[in-house]
Amino acid sequence: MNLSKLEVSYLPLMEYGAAWELQKEAVQGIDAGTASERLILLQHPPTYTIGSQNHPEHLLLSVEQLGEQGIALFEIDRGGDITYHGPGQLVGYPLLKLGEDGKVDLHGYLRRLEAVIIAYLASHGISGTRKQGYTGVWVGDEKICAIGVKFNKSKFRRGFITSHGFAFNISAGISQSGFSGIIPCGIAEYGVTSLEECTGRSFGLESVASELVPYFLQQFPYEAVAGAVSAAE
Repeated sequence: MNLSKLEVSYLPLMEYGAAWELQKEAVQGIDAGTASERLILLQHPPTYTIGSQNHPEHLLLSVEQLGEQGIALFEIDRGGDITYHGPGQLVGYPLLKLGEDGKVDLHGYLRRLEAVIIAYLASHGISGTRKQGYTGVWVGDEKICAIGVKFNKSKFRRGFITSHGFAFNISAGISQSGFSGIIPCGIAEYGVTSLEECTGRSFGLESVASELVPYFLQQFPYEAVAGAVSAAE
C-alpha cells in the first residue's frame, strides 16, 4: 500500500502567534495541493489560549498580572475553552486532510488523537483513559493531555484540513505553574497532571516527541519524512 507522506518536525520553542500563522499557511497550501500534510511538534513560551467556547471568566489573572508573569494571551479559532501552553508541554499540530472520500468522522478524529496519547502512556505503564463528557486524556481524575482542534473546510477538494491539536503535559510542576492562573478547559472539579508526575521519572521533550511519532502513525497511516519547518519560519 502506498502511503501519503507526512512531514514531521520538532521545534524546541516557537512563539504561539508565529505557530498559529504557520498553521494557517500550511492549511491553505495543503488544500491547494502545494504543501504536504504535516505533524508539527513543539513547545511554546508561557501562553493562554481561549477557544471558541469563549469563557474569559475562566482566566483568573488580570492583564497586568499576565504582563508581570510574562504570559501571552490569544483568543483563537479552535474548539474548546481556555488552556495553558508553556515549556515542559509537548504541543502537537496535525495538519491533515479529512474526508476526501466523502466520509467524514470528526468525532472519530478526536478519538484517534486521544488513542495516540493513551497508547504512548501505556508504553510507560500509565493507564490513560477518556472521561465521559470531556475531550482529552486523563489519568484518574487529572487531565494529562488537552485536545482542541479546528476543521477547516476545504476550498479546492472534498472534506476538511485539520489544525490545532493536542497539548501533552510532560514536566513535573507544570500543573502548579501556568495552569494555576486559569480554570483549565473550564473544568473546576478535576485537576491536571504530567508524565513526570505520573512516573516519577524525567523526560526530555524532544525524546518524547520522537517516541510519540510511531503511535501517531498507528492511528494515522502515513509515511513519515523529516519536515523542513524551522523556528524562523
